[in-house]
Amino acid sequence: MANSNPILQEKTEPLYWDDSYAISLQLRKAFPDINLQEVSLRMIFDWTMQLADFNDEPELANQEILEAIYQEWYEEVNPL
Repeated sequence: MANSNPILQEKTEPLYWDDSYAISLQLRKAFPDINLQEVSLRMIFDWTMQLADFNDEPELANQEILEAIYQEWYEEVNPL
């Protein structure tokens, strides 16, 4: 599935919903200054679908997957 407006143009390995850490790194790179407290799961879904490397089916996403991506992103931005 080709994205008509990918957030990041660089191509690496394809990303799938179970690649929550890799997706979070791409989103962090695409949105370095975003306030994560203002990010919804819907935004995570939409932005993930727009990643140039993302290659999975939208209907496979669920709340657990989107929360895992958010958690990984949050932990990258706020290390212990």
